[in-house]
Amino acid sequence: VQLQASGGGLVQAGGSLRLSCAASEHTFSGYRMAWFRQFSGKEREFVAAISWNGGTTYYIDSVKGRFTISRDNATHAVYLQLNNLKPEDSAIYYCASGDGDIGDTRSKLFYYWGRGTLVTVSS
Repeated sequence: VQLQASGGGLVQAGGSLRLSCAASEHTFSGYRMAWFRQFSGKEREFVAAISWNGGTTYYIDSVKGRFTISRDNATHAVYLQLNNLKPEDSAIYYCASGDGDIGDTRSKLFYYWGRGTLVTVSS
């Protein structure tokens, strides 16, 4: 496993979680990092991305103002802070590393993927 996501769990609506993704230098340094999520029975959906140096971020509209992506280049980790969670945020969340413009949501641009972590938001 080249990327390892963790931090998912069960939380009530309005609550928060912090997802973490541990990577190696090989799968992290110089790459755009992103979080995707997959709803049951649906295709994987892009959620947020951060540039290789952390200077630029991008979010899909449905999570803007609630989710924050960050990275620590010293420890090869990327994070996703999830605030004000809603039941419709319930999904398996995946981290990924790759190239492309900050707002390019195509999954094919990402070379490395981690196993997902499940987020369940109860109403």
